[in-house]
Amino acid sequence: MELASQLSREQRKIQDLLSSLGFALRSLSNLNQLLELIPLMAARVTDAEAGAVVLFAEDNQLGLVKLYCPDANWQPSLEALLEPLRELHADQAAAIEAKLASDPWVVAQNTSILVKSALRGRLYVFSRVANYHWTEGRQKLLRLVADQTAVAVENDTLNKELQRKEKLDRELEIGSEIQAQLLPRSCPRIEGIRLAARCLSADKVGGDYYDFIPIIHTNRWGIVIGDVMGKGVPAGLLMTMTRGMLRAEVLRKDPPALILEHLNHVMYADLENSNRFVTLFYSEYDPTTRTLHYSNAAHNPPLYWSAHTQEVHLLDTQGMLIGLEPGSLYQQQSQQLNAGDVVIYYTDGFTDAADRDSHRFGEQGLNQAVRWAVTHCESPEQILEYLFEQLRQFCPNGHCGDDMTLIVLKAE
Repeated sequence: MELASQLSREQRKIQDLLSSLGFALRSLSNLNQLLELIPLMAARVTDAEAGAVVLFAEDNQLGLVKLYCPDANWQPSLEALLEPLRELHADQAAAIEAKLASDPWVVAQNTSILVKSALRGRLYVFSRVANYHWTEGRQKLLRLVADQTAVAVENDTLNKELQRKEKLDRELEIGSEIQAQLLPRSCPRIEGIRLAARCLSADKVGGDYYDFIPIIHTNRWGIVIGDVMGKGVPAGLLMTMTRGMLRAEVLRKDPPALILEHLNHVMYADLENSNRFVTLFYSEYDPTTRTLHYSNAAHNPPLYWSAHTQEVHLLDTQGMLIGLEPGSLYQQQSQQLNAGDVVIYYTDGFTDAADRDSHRFGEQGLNQAVRWAVTHCESPEQILEYLFEQLRQFCPNGHCGDDMTLIVLKAE
């Protein structure tokens, strides 16, 4: 009867300890606080005198040792044995563990802390009692505590990853807001033409760029569209740099070809170091002569639709990518604009968009859409909306993989 009562008390003690561990696992958000309890729980459920949890080093960081040992005289020697484990990875710990097991006056038992089948640490218990038996029941209880520890370690890792992701998302949101502020908030009112434009980034921060730049002390306007190789934050940073440098070059009032030559010269070193390049189409509209002067740095040439001939041709000149060669030279052409003429500037994200079967929208698809739009839509805003709607129908999943930018210019 006494034996049954003792077993019942032991069972209740173990249940209370494990219940406390479960509560701590749910309640403590700090892994370090929870690990303070683990060695105590391990020692109590196995009737050992001391316990320790060791997390092995990883990612060039030291591991962690937490020790429970109520005997102040014994604690320093245990700490001295366990401390070297902090600097070891899981596959280097066998020698120290052999030393622990070789002490004739100490019974040392351990079990692995496994996170997704990867060894992250060990849970130890120690006893100096001569007749201490490492029973199957004690093994199972220590294994249970080790499994709870593994859950806590994995939860902590996931929480840190989530915090890093949330921080990155916040930074990307800020970057996206700054980039959106750098793009024109609205299209300017320019004598003789009407404009509409839209930029859609594949990520929160993109590498597409367009701008309308008033040329001081003249009535001319710079109209530019560009695309930095790649997308995301690196492309977005280079896009911002390109915008600032181009605006500085425009202040010199040089012709478009010379502006691109100077821009390539000043940006070459930075772009070479980043292994990225920029395509850019720069044009200037002169309301006095109703003429569009332009130069192309390997960008997709805009489509020009003549209201008189009802034909579409490309506005293009020879020129290398910005950042490819330091001494690149650029050519320049001009196009007289008459009432009803339309110019479509675009980036390759528009034509490279693919449907579920990997068929590209392509230059042909854009050309067909433009031909319908310019003959059925009255305003540049309507043309712009129609072209994006055609792309949405072509990519019904709503994700076309790259940044997409359009500028529609219509002569009045």
